[in-house]
Amino acid sequence: QVQVVESGGGLVQPGGSLRLSCVASGAIKSINAMDWYRQVPGEQRELVASSGTPPVYAHSVKDRFTISRDNAKNTLYLQMNSLKPDDTAVYYCYVKAVARGMVAFHGYWGQGTQVTVSS
Repeated sequence: QVQVVESGGGLVQPGGSLRLSCVASGAIKSINAMDWYRQVPGEQRELVASSGTPPVYAHSVKDRFTISRDNAKNTLYLQMNSLKPDDTAVYYCYVKAVARGMVAFHGYWGQGTQVTVSS
């Protein structure tokens, strides 16, 4: 009913930048929240940034990452600057939405996009 697709990952050198995008599509009635998470193999998925008002950032990415949202396009972005090797992870988009014909919010995950920071 609701599809979430991330893009923009890749290999970048330390100090470089990447911009991730996430598009939510399908039978969407309304979106309550759109967030970015990341996960390293063997570790728990962690919240990177939440597009609330004001936005919320993990301490490790504050002042380097910027989350933004285009509500008209159901699209979420994550501008990542001054990237470090510790930022290497699979980045996931999480969308909390009500699908058409439904009344309750459900959470939807994308398939993830790999970000590798290495020289």
